[in-house]
Amino acid sequence: MSFLEMLDVLNDQLTMEGKEPVAFDHDCREGICGMCGAVVDGVAHGPERQTTLCQLHMRHFNNGQTICIEPFRATAFPLIKDLIVDRSGFDRIIQAGGFVSVNAGSAQDANNLPVAQQNAEQSMDAAACIGCGACVAACPNAAAMLFVSAKISQLALLPQGQPERKRRAQAMVTAMDNEGFGNCGNERECENVCPKGISIRNIARLNREYLRASLAADE
Repeated sequence: MSFLEMLDVLNDQLTMEGKEPVAFDHDCREGICGMCGAVVDGVAHGPERQTTLCQLHMRHFNNGQTICIEPFRATAFPLIKDLIVDRSGFDRIIQAGGFVSVNAGSAQDANNLPVAQQNAEQSMDAAACIGCGACVAACPNAAAMLFVSAKISQLALLPQGQPERKRRAQAMVTAMDNEGFGNCGNERECENVCPKGISIRNIARLNREYLRASLAADE
């Protein structure tokens, strides 16, 4: 069974015993939505690489093994109950600039706006981020740089994201700081636990985007 199915069985047993079940977040259970998440034996989403908690299976543990399960711990992720934390800070960062609001008229004909293959692939890789928050839980500084850089990169690399490029970088970084996330220390823990394999190269792009926007604002 999967890790979440194990929690379901545990909660059934607790309910039958008249005890309160363990509260945890989940939705699709297919590694798509980013709702699930917990620290298993000190690792966000558990010991398997590029795997969400719902994709983690109990066969990866030994019979009789004691498993330590904790919620994601970060000041910007207030604890709600048991394994559930408030990750709405991510939503507010997206609301600050993670979108395209330019009225570009009707859709362009196919191939009318050519996009370099490398840019298209890098944008798609960044867009794979599901906003689960494992990067924040794993970072010693509880930084959200990997999440923010992925959301900025997926738009900065495409023509649709160019008109608001500078405003987006400043707005999202400011929102990230206001939420209380820490600063990146280049520990790469975020990259190691990311279930979608988001690269820290996106953080370098975020730094360049923010620097470019800041220099333009000073002109």
